[in-house]
Amino acid sequence: MRERFRVVGGAHLVGQATVVGAKNSALKLMAVALLAVGRTTLTNVPAIADVMIMAELLRRLGVGVDYDPEAGVVVLDVPERIGHRADYELVRALRASISVLGPLVARVGEADVAVPGGDAIGSRGLDLHAAGLEALGAEVHVTHGYLVATAPQGLQGADIRLDFPSVGATENVLTAAVLARGTTTIDNVAREPEIVDIAEMLQSMGARVEGAGTSRITVHGVDSLAPTRHAVVPDRIAAGTWAFAAATTRGQIEVVGGVADHLRAPLGALEQAGCDVTVTERGFCVSALGRRPRAFDVATLPYPGFPTDLQPFALTYNAVADGSAMVTENLFEARFRTVQELARLGADAQIDGHHVMTHGVELLSGAPVESSDIRSGAALVLAGLVADGETLVSGVHHIDRGYPRFEEALRALGADVTREPEDEPPFA
Repeated sequence: MRERFRVVGGAHLVGQATVVGAKNSALKLMAVALLAVGRTTLTNVPAIADVMIMAELLRRLGVGVDYDPEAGVVVLDVPERIGHRADYELVRALRASISVLGPLVARVGEADVAVPGGDAIGSRGLDLHAAGLEALGAEVHVTHGYLVATAPQGLQGADIRLDFPSVGATENVLTAAVLARGTTTIDNVAREPEIVDIAEMLQSMGARVEGAGTSRITVHGVDSLAPTRHAVVPDRIAAGTWAFAAATTRGQIEVVGGVADHLRAPLGALEQAGCDVTVTERGFCVSALGRRPRAFDVATLPYPGFPTDLQPFALTYNAVADGSAMVTENLFEARFRTVQELARLGADAQIDGHHVMTHGVELLSGAPVESSDIRSGAALVLAGLVADGETLVSGVHHIDRGYPRFEEALRALGADVTREPEDEPPFA
């Protein structure tokens, strides 16, 4: 059953929001568990739909998966013999499924992974993944909609340079290299905290990984890895969402569990725009009580730059901030669908290529809107909170993929947000 959020405008969000483990790390760590026979336990796992999809994908590979959403724990029991085919029906629903590619090639010498679908935010090619695995000695090709990689003689360490610091390619090359013979150096890698999280889990399994968090990672291959217990790094994108929620609604939110150091670019921009940003014992706090913060320019960049996943929130913020600003998307060519929906709410925003010029208005106007991806959906809910009247946000299933019980967290901060069945479209 399709659902939507009914959002009543006029909220100033005040209180505490708790951040748990990162979606963008938990799913990849579940794939990392494939590298070791035995029982691996992940804690601080978010209670989101994507975890259940990844759990089903791993079950079909032969892994025993016990997921307790309330406790935030996933136990993965990896047998000696596992499958190597990730079917399209699951991969199309979860782009993070591609992260099984590296571990499967390393463990069993072959992987058939459907070319993924995922969010409607632009093309995300797999060329870098393939090139990295080929440098390690794998044969890679696409056939009948599947990316097929084989390395029957095992993988061999190599010197690799990524053309772009892709998070996904960094993950797959790293997880393949840990069981390769010899030493691998990977230059121009992604530096995200989620990469560091994967490296720390691999190290706890017995891998020899150096340099995670810098632009070069060095891996000394080992013969085998052991299962482990690992806590997922806090979700910086969820933490950034609550930071923008406070600023956009002119409220005050303490983000419990958030790591301010992982959000230097966005928090620094909010602070310069007139918000108060303070680090607390439990996380950090963003306050815009009693004031209308200023608009600010945004250009998305790989970490530690401004995250592309927070770009929709910057658009919503700028739509009601004081002044004009330019938002530039440098990573994905189709991530401005939020703009068209914001325009339905009365935002003054114009798209020009990969730029959006916004002119802040005092108040948006409630209307029906449609979410196209996880972050766009959540940003549109925030837009509804600063709109006159009611806003109906369709496509709640997108939001559920990234935010556990989003409407409950918002209500705890003073928002009037309810989940309800979505009306059947006419002429369906």
